[in-house]
Amino acid sequence: MTGQRWWHVCFGATIAVVAVLGSIDWTPSPAHRIALWVTLAILVVAYFTLGRVALRDGRRAIAFSVILIVASGVIVACSPNAAIIQSIVFPLLWCVFDSRRPSIIATFLLTVSVSVGFFSAIGTSPAAIAQTLTIESISLVGSLALGLWISQIAELSHERKRLLDELTDTQGQLAALNRESGITSERERLAREIHDTIAQDLTALVMLAQRTQRELAAGKTSIAVEQLTILEDGARNALAETRALVASAAPVGLTSGHIGDALHRLAKRFSRETGVTVVVDLNDVTAIHRDAEVVLLRIAQEGLANVRKHADATAAVIELTAEPGAVRLTVRDDGRGFDTRAGTDGFGLSGMRDRLALVDGTLNISSSATAGTSLVALLPIAAPS
Repeated sequence: MTGQRWWHVCFGATIAVVAVLGSIDWTPSPAHRIALWVTLAILVVAYFTLGRVALRDGRRAIAFSVILIVASGVIVACSPNAAIIQSIVFPLLWCVFDSRRPSIIATFLLTVSVSVGFFSAIGTSPAAIAQTLTIESISLVGSLALGLWISQIAELSHERKRLLDELTDTQGQLAALNRESGITSERERLAREIHDTIAQDLTALVMLAQRTQRELAAGKTSIAVEQLTILEDGARNALAETRALVASAAPVGLTSGHIGDALHRLAKRFSRETGVTVVVDLNDVTAIHRDAEVVLLRIAQEGLANVRKHADATAAVIELTAEPGAVRLTVRDDGRGFDTRAGTDGFGLSGMRDRLALVDGTLNISSSATAGTSLVALLPIAAPS
């Protein structure tokens, strides 16, 4: 809209200048002056009926261009100095067409029309022909050079706009993919946390409840009461883990102390619940980052959960060893092993591998029927900031 307004101003100013020149300049006769004014009036009407549409979307460009070319020749024939009309007609011809070819053809036709107008006004003497050819050659070359240059700039602008639009679309798609990826990652994180905490606690509660029922059925009331106390403690711990998960807080085991304290509490609780002796061995482990401690605690919890569900073991060891640039967590048991090459339907092992992969860690498992199972997690680590 702003661009068209400037076209209106420039066109109107040029028409006004030509009208003044036609009034005070030399014309062959009053009839020529009247013809000039009538032609100018036709140009104004054509501009506001056809030109504005052609400038906006290219429609009616041919009809408007024909009127411009013919009217320019008539105006120059009526008053040679009114050839200044070319200063607005040449740019208009380049702007109303969408491609270069029709603009170039229209430029040549305008040059021919104005030349005919000059010959009609000043004759065809050698001097008049030389003057006309010189003026129109300069006008033609200047218009073509300027038009081609501006067309190239316009094409580059359109291409840049197209690329920007594509970039904007791509950014929108990437933002959508990032949102979806974030949602998926958060779901996977919640699945791992629920499996490693709440699900394991609930499994332990179910197994403790079953043991308590057996003790009650056997008449061992004192043992059953002790089991109920452990059951209550386990339920409270599960509730605390659930609240920590909802609040996105640190695991309950790490709310006080460091990873060594958390592993000792984990081993003690596991021994109470299962009767399996668990030894914790810490070898030169200094303070590490809390995120790494969370990963190590979850791996230890899952390792003991597998001992509870599958190993039928009597003893287990949790070993945490510092290495250059890394820390190694080992969970061993003396129970019933399994074939590590066989696939598993559970989420535990794959969940541990996924959790470690997020921090560039690795998980190795060795197992045999006579030597139990050894789970080794190696986690790259940096000093806490």
